[in-house]
Amino acid sequence: MLEIKELIKKFGNKTVLNIPYLKIEKNESIGVVGNNGAGKTTLFRLLLDLLKADNGAILFDNKNITQTEDWKVHTGSFLEQGFLIPFLTTIEYFKFVSTLYKMQENVFQLQLEKYQDFLTKEITQNKRKYIRDFSQGNKVKIGIVAAMLSNPQLLILDEPFANLDPSSQIRLKSIIKDLVINHKTTVLISSHDLRHITDVSERIILIDEGKIIKDSPKSEKSLQELETYFINQIETI
Repeated sequence: MLEIKELIKKFGNKTVLNIPYLKIEKNESIGVVGNNGAGKTTLFRLLLDLLKADNGAILFDNKNITQTEDWKVHTGSFLEQGFLIPFLTTIEYFKFVSTLYKMQENVFQLQLEKYQDFLTKEITQNKRKYIRDFSQGNKVKIGIVAAMLSNPQLLILDEPFANLDPSSQIRLKSIIKDLVINHKTTVLISSHDLRHITDVSERIILIDEGKIIKDSPKSEKSLQELETYFINQIETI
């Protein structure tokens, strides 16, 4: 589905991402881990064509994402609350997103119904409340549901568990697993919490200083190696 070739991104004279090659197959669930500033969000922004690469190419189904917009209708994402439109109500925002994906009204309503439990009553019953007036956690929920609304082939979520209460984290994990298993969705997800990543991902990519340090299937051995890596990072500070 996705193929990265010789991808380089610089900010000034500093290279913040350097990935010679990376391939992501359809229906993979991939966790991207790394410390702050490792390059996770930069990678996601490049995959969504929100940043211009200094070198290299990203292919979606063998087509360069900078040369076509066909891939956008198959992609859902939530990177930060800046994706939201704060002066809209929740339902206004969801309907706006549905128009971008040209969803039929009945399909839109069915999709939205699927996520009512995740959104909780505080969001669903305050239909006139603007997004800007919700808590940080509820804003994250709204953004995540908007990303999943079109039932995308590719779902990219950057730190989706941040600001969520434990019950919502459990619900989100269940939703992600269902998308992968029953809808064959490809999921790229980042988190600072290794437990969340390992719960929802079958492949884990470790990024540090803009480079892929490790890329392997999830296993007890790979998890131990990740923990050792981060422990060593602490000891070198």
